Amino acid sequence: MELWSKLRNLDAYPKVNEDFYSRTLSGGLITILSSLAILLLFFSEIRLYLYSATESKLTVDTSRGERLHINFDITFPALPCTLVAVDTMDVSGEQHYDIKHDVTKTRIDNLGNSIESRKDRVGAPKIERPLQKHGGRLEHNEVYCGSCYGSEETDDQCCNSCDDVRDAYQKKGWAITNVELIDQCKREGFVQRYRDERGEGCNIRGFVNVNKVAGNFHFAPGKNFGQPFNFLADLLNVQPETYNISHKINKLSFGEEFPGVVNPLDGVEWMLDNSNALAGMYQYFVKVVPTIYTDIRGRKIYSNQFSVTEHFREAIGYPKPPTGVYFFYEFSPIKVDFTEENTSLLHFLTNICAIVGGIFTVAGIIDSFVYHGHRAIKKKMELGKLG
Repeated sequence: MELWSKLRNLDAYPKVNEDFYSRTLSGGLITILSSLAILLLFFSEIRLYLYSATESKLTVDTSRGERLHINFDITFPALPCTLVAVDTMDVSGEQHYDIKHDVTKTRIDNLGNSIESRKDRVGAPKIERPLQKHGGRLEHNEVYCGSCYGSEETDDQCCNSCDDVRDAYQKKGWAITNVELIDQCKREGFVQRYRDERGEGCNIRGFVNVNKVAGNFHFAPGKNFGQPFNFLADLLNVQPETYNISHKINKLSFGEEFPGVVNPLDGVEWMLDNSNALAGMYQYFVKVVPTIYTDIRGRKIYSNQFSVTEHFREAIGYPKPPTGVYFFYEFSPIKVDFTEENTSLLHFLTNICAIVGGIFTVAGIIDSFVYHGHRAIKKKMELGKLG
């Protein structure tokens, strides 16, 4: 009995006989409001506990020798697919012109409707009896080996298509003055293909793989057989100075996407009236920030975020800037780490206790203030001292 008596003396919550309770209307209203506040904050804490939160921190990017996928989906409403080329170059000296791999071009009409979609360099027509390297026509059961017209690097090299001849000449740094003299191009209708697509537009999508160093990639009139767009001016009756570089960026990202990423150029467009087309280069200056996103299961996504500014440089003065849409990018030395984390159970319980205890304490203070204030006013009214 003495033990129970000692325990009773330790009670920090002494009870008051109900006969001494004084219940008020204001107290009831405060109780209801405080209970609603507790429920609201309680469910808010439940949501934070069940769903992960993302923590971020900045570190120095020490990665070296990595490569990066730049994903793009861009529409040129006034540029035929046969004229546009994708080129890349960087400060390390790596250069790639008229990239064909992993690039898909879709011809579109002046209303934006798709005409034809194809992988670049896919779908060349089969031509009967092409000209052989030795000068004769292809005979029955004979293996085809087309001439490279002097640009062969080895004696057994064959150029079996117009693109093969073009690549061979580009590697030599040569230019062809008359494409109609190339048997492969004549049979495949190289010039006619350019003429047929006059007045069309092009959607070009895919990705390029680049070094993780400063550089640029651009969409510009392709160099054909080592010669610039001027080479086609007479064929298409189009002057380079009126070349229209209107475009819409449907999608542009640097690396794999991750939750919450915002690509600022998605949906951006820059349009010119065809009759007022300006020659020049449209430039996007991109600052790329390496980013690592770690989800709740520990899976890491190595990606990038970026910011951008843009500028149109008109082709005036000398030397004139090359026509096209250029993306100049450089990498930040600072890396961002995003990590998904769940609230711990102890932290959740601590917050719940703080919510319940804090609201009841504040509600008690408010109730006491209202109660004693009401009593003081009522007492003054009874004494006739109010007013």
